[in-house]
Amino acid sequence: MLKKLTLTHWIFIALVVGIGLGFVAPSWSPGYQVVSNIFLRLIKSIIAPILFGTLVVGIAGHTSDMKQVGRLALKSIIYFEIVTTLALVFGLVAVNVVKPGEGIQLPPASSSTIEVAKPLSTPELIEHIFPKSIIEAAASNDVLQIVFFAVLFGLALSQLHGKHRETMIEVCESLSETMFKFTGMIMKFAPLGVGAAMANTVAHSGADVLLHLAKLVLTLYGTLIAFILLVFVPILLACRIPIRRFVRAVREPALIAFTTTSSDAALPDALQNMVKFGVPKRIVSFVLPLGYSFNLDGSTLYLALASVFCAQAAGIHLSIEQQLVMMLSLMISSKGVAAVPRASFVILSATLVTFGIPIEAAVLILGVDTLMDMARTCTNLMGNCLASTVMARWEGDLRLDQPEQIFER
Repeated sequence: MLKKLTLTHWIFIALVVGIGLGFVAPSWSPGYQVVSNIFLRLIKSIIAPILFGTLVVGIAGHTSDMKQVGRLALKSIIYFEIVTTLALVFGLVAVNVVKPGEGIQLPPASSSTIEVAKPLSTPELIEHIFPKSIIEAAASNDVLQIVFFAVLFGLALSQLHGKHRETMIEVCESLSETMFKFTGMIMKFAPLGVGAAMANTVAHSGADVLLHLAKLVLTLYGTLIAFILLVFVPILLACRIPIRRFVRAVREPALIAFTTTSSDAALPDALQNMVKFGVPKRIVSFVLPLGYSFNLDGSTLYLALASVFCAQAAGIHLSIEQQLVMMLSLMISSKGVAAVPRASFVILSATLVTFGIPIEAAVLILGVDTLMDMARTCTNLMGNCLASTVMARWEGDLRLDQPEQIFER
């Protein structure tokens, strides 16, 4: 019986057990956090080598026309901006209709212990794309810098001829194949890491948090579900992508993203599953990491909803024009948000200060931020998986019947 259980089944079992432990033994929270952090550290150790290897091979090994790379990047950016703009619209409409922040009393200013970190401005973001050291970028898992370096490396490698190019491509192919094997080993411990992460979350938040801010949490979850049904599903239908197969492909990485609140933790599994689904390596290894910086649909929707919620809680009326200006600022600043837990909260805190909204309003959200982070991170992951599939369809290279092989079974 136990042998028939898949990894997904074990993860769901771990979720239930983790929730129970969080309620029954909250004092064990430090232990839960240690187990969860160990799993996340192992996953994050994969990010740099797997991105570098797959990107270099995708560009230098499978692309004979370098114009193809530029075309793919342009299509991806246009798609990202359209979908994230729709996410902002959904968030704005929901928060203005439901008004979850009205009638809330702000805590006294002395209770605010949030240290606001200013997000990257547009000039800083542009400068940040260019790494001064690939070692430093890899050590900090800076996805955007790793992608930029790998793309340039792949372009340079494509200009070589003879044994030097073949040798380097073989090395990068061996690196990526080995890292996928490495990923498979680590993912066997996913239920343990996921269960510990959930237990730690429940132990810290408790049930009372949902009672006090249920309206905000439910508004976010409801809006994200509506966004998935009204944006993602029509895109799948329009691009003739089988919905059931796509759901099965993103199920496990989306669950990892949901429970760990980290897109980085789900990236290796998402890369692997999208290739098995039928997206070529050269596309998924380019679009998926790029989307981690430019296509954060869930985080964008959350920022739109949360920023206006804080204004409502503070008793500040924002006109539609003011909200649109705030959304433009969020759209630009969120491009520099890292794919790590609660990074969106930093963007939100800085935006509140910029637009004169008391920072105390953010304290209200901090208690349930993990619960909301789960949903928005899961949506981010799903959106990026969808983007890689759409790009493969637009490139005329979606191989649903004959996907590429990642590793031998």
